[in-house]
Amino acid sequence: MNDVTITYCNPCGYGKRAAEAADALHRDLSVTANLVAGKGGIFEVRVDGEVVAKRIKGHFPDAAEIVGAVSAALK
Repeated sequence: MNDVTITYCNPCGYGKRAAEAADALHRDLSVTANLVAGKGGIFEVRVDGEVVAKRIKGHFPDAAEIVGAVSAALK
């Protein structure tokens, strides 16, 4: 079983984005993601500890991008 974790900055208000991404992963891939509140502007999606999608300056991955990245990592 693969471990999928979404770490998000709680003070930044990224919790809603994290929940939406987790819902999309569950709906599209039948994957349950662990949501982990963090701080410091973080938004990272990891599969078995490897970062597959993250927020970088000027870009925030949407749910479709996250689903695609996780799907590719699971193959």
